[in-house]
Amino acid sequence: MNDTISEVLQFAKENDVKFIHLAFCDLFGTQKSISIMPGELPRAFQYGISFDASAIQGFGTVECSDLFLLPDSSSVSILPWRSPYEQVMKMYCDIKRPDGSDFTADSRYLLKQAVKRCADLGYICKIGTEGEFYLFQTDAEGNPTTIPYDQAGYGDTPPLDKGENLRREICLTLEDMDIRPETSHHERGPGQNEVDFRYSDALSAADNFLSFKSVVKSVAAQNGLYASFLPKPILTRSGNGLHINLSLAKGGKNLFEMAPGHSQSAESFIAGILEHVGEITAFLNPLTNSYRRLGAFEAPGYITWSHQNRSQLIRIPASAGEYNRMELRSADSACNPYLAFTLLIHAGLDGIEKGLPLTEPCNQNLYEAAAYVKEHDINPLPRSLAEALDTAEQSGFVKKVLPESVRSAYFTEKRKEWEAFRQAEDSHQYEMNTFFHLI
Repeated sequence: MNDTISEVLQFAKENDVKFIHLAFCDLFGTQKSISIMPGELPRAFQYGISFDASAIQGFGTVECSDLFLLPDSSSVSILPWRSPYEQVMKMYCDIKRPDGSDFTADSRYLLKQAVKRCADLGYICKIGTEGEFYLFQTDAEGNPTTIPYDQAGYGDTPPLDKGENLRREICLTLEDMDIRPETSHHERGPGQNEVDFRYSDALSAADNFLSFKSVVKSVAAQNGLYASFLPKPILTRSGNGLHINLSLAKGGKNLFEMAPGHSQSAESFIAGILEHVGEITAFLNPLTNSYRRLGAFEAPGYITWSHQNRSQLIRIPASAGEYNRMELRSADSACNPYLAFTLLIHAGLDGIEKGLPLTEPCNQNLYEAAAYVKEHDINPLPRSLAEALDTAEQSGFVKKVLPESVRSAYFTEKRKEWEAFRQAEDSHQYEMNTFFHLI
């Protein structure tokens, strides 16, 4: 065993860890876990812990259902809301087949391959996320309602903003788990909040985003509230987005320093994402409900970029030094972050390898520029899940990046969701009944 694994075993012993969560993610972004006792930890590191893959959507069938979880010793965290005398440890896992080979439908494995491609080309990609969520009241039985926790707006303070203490509890809990939130605030919608994270390597960013969602929901529940990451829980108010900030470094230099003489590689990276974003929207915005958000309340509707302009798909925020980056504004938190980051990294690297030029920035407010959009023939993002799936299924890029088993399982399930949505008498009520308690 390597030194890190030995250190984890020693840490578990010294801190009297009583319970260990082996965490992983299904194909559709839902966090799962298998729990073990501390005495099983050496076996988990050496051989893995088996689980029934046929019970996880997209992972396997009853005829070939055994897969193994091997914990990643670099992803250790202690769940701080547990008793200090009954410590609970959590680690994210790699998924292996019985013969020890990689399970190629594991989205964490796919992200590792994207990171490797990046490194092979001499680049390091850093990612930071900005996650939005609504806080809703619960009823007498503790079930979620659609009544917002408060009626505050962007940047409001107490007493109008009732979520400040809860956001603070979320951020402090994350810090205790060695996850680094940078800022938090009340967002535009009633009961809507946002927490933003410092950039990290792509794999940690995906792990941490899943942990963030879990912490938000757990802290909200402990305070008698329900937290929802559904993209559009209230049709007439702002939707919940997941803004993804990406930067690229080579030789220790941030290539996104958009000053005179800035990097051609950074421009081509952006151009690659712009070229492929329509093909990967079905993975960035995976629900029928996702498309109710796009094109309004500062959520983009067109494939454009600009500096600072919040109506664009990609913007270059005003920043300096290590914080120079691009921000993708279309994604939402219903996505599988491993798949989303995998596709974005590959799209950007394709742009670099092809030397794609970056188009001129669009400095219009596209929410109020219908004539400009028509005149300049600006391409829209897919308008529905069905359109996004059509585009993804026809994409040679998606076919190259994602294994057939992943594409088949993903498209099959999403087509079912689209058909149920299409046949529903009340389509939004279908979305709320199906996804509100999950996302």
